[in-house]
Amino acid sequence: MGIYMALLIFGWMSVCGASYSFSDPDVLSLSTRSGMQVVWIATSVCLGFVILMLDNRYYDTFAYALYGFMVVLLFLTIFNPVSIKGSRSWLVLGPLRMQPAEFAKFATALAVSKFMTTYGYNIHRLRDFALSCAIVLLPMACIVLQNETGSALVYLSFFLMFYREGMPGSILFTGVAMVLYFVLGIRYEQMLLWDTPTSTGKFIVLLLIQLFSAGMVYVYCNDKRKAMQITSFVAVVTLIFLLFSEYVIPFDIVWVQLFSCALLIGYLMYQGLSSRAGNYLYIALFALGSIIFFYSASIMLNKVAKPYQRERINVLLGLEDDTSGAGYNVHQSEIAIGSGGLRGKGFLNGTQTKLKFVPEQDTDFIFCTVGEEEGFLGSASVLLLFLALILRLIVLAERQPFKFGRVYGYCVLSIFIIHVFINVGMVLGLMPVIGIPLPFFSYGGSSLWGFTILLFIFLRIDAGRNLIRT
Repeated sequence: MGIYMALLIFGWMSVCGASYSFSDPDVLSLSTRSGMQVVWIATSVCLGFVILMLDNRYYDTFAYALYGFMVVLLFLTIFNPVSIKGSRSWLVLGPLRMQPAEFAKFATALAVSKFMTTYGYNIHRLRDFALSCAIVLLPMACIVLQNETGSALVYLSFFLMFYREGMPGSILFTGVAMVLYFVLGIRYEQMLLWDTPTSTGKFIVLLLIQLFSAGMVYVYCNDKRKAMQITSFVAVVTLIFLLFSEYVIPFDIVWVQLFSCALLIGYLMYQGLSSRAGNYLYIALFALGSIIFFYSASIMLNKVAKPYQRERINVLLGLEDDTSGAGYNVHQSEIAIGSGGLRGKGFLNGTQTKLKFVPEQDTDFIFCTVGEEEGFLGSASVLLLFLALILRLIVLAERQPFKFGRVYGYCVLSIFIIHVFINVGMVLGLMPVIGIPLPFFSYGGSSLWGFTILLFIFLRIDAGRNLIRT
């Protein structure tokens, strides 16, 4: 709770710095964003107090009811006639606006925690794991239909909790591999390898697919000899044809790599069928799926993604240098952070902030205000506070005597990790701009209430962990 209060104070100072105007010096006036944020902070603290006063058994008992209510609300919001910044994720109630997606996180966390603690649940059983994923993906799908892709991506954080509870690491590794394929393949697709007509991006990705497959044979099949054979074959064939293309007859080596991948997949399937070892078949499926994903990624980016999404990704990958269009926010954010130096310009003294160079600076780009006004030391202090919160949540989750509390704790932990990682990375130009708030910092009542409910339900569950029920 001490960390929570410190983050609220830092957050209010940042909102105040981002929205302050010399023409309206009263920072506590309800006509200003800093004044309204005080209201949201005060109501959040009261809300947290109420949550702590309730019986912790309520959260288990009404988990499904809360989840069902939020899913219905998310579904109805899809048909909301009011569109704000191209998104239908807001419900307008007179002067107030509410974003159901922010409250659906704690309801989803409660529902999946309750389901995973039912009698006989086994995450290694396909049916149980699929139903767990469905609980998470249903609200995610509703949010995507609201044209709020950024908030929907946060729900992928639940897979970190699944991993803690026994989900095979191969699934998490597959997700990381897909990101690598996309970034490396798209970024270097148009770059030629040496003096050959070979796409560097395709060459790297196809080589990684083969090497990853060899590594998975070593880890999941416990067969060092076959892993070394695959690695040696890939290295020798790639080197021979690369030198041949460079010094004899130039040709596209990608075709050789595709043929090599086909041989590898066939070999893995043969090993799986002959030895009746299912892991070989899974690795073959991984290799085949990786190739399909990689070649479909370019089509998805150029044909399916919306123009503004495509521009943001291209700017992030360095394919375009658009400092006045899609890359404007990030460029100005980097200038603001860099201008803060070591100690910053001081509270309310940020020039980039006062001149409104950074759009959405008190919401999605709030962290650049910290960098400009408080400098490197202030930014590091904020990140250390978030690190302390994350480490504390790990401690609390691990000491839970019941699985429900542990699962919910890791849901809370995962959501905070993803929010901080993506938001700060977005502001620094390391992640695409997808528009999600920084917990306890970004202006707004929905996000602040949502994060408060999410956190304090877990604190209440932890507070009652040792109570003896009669």
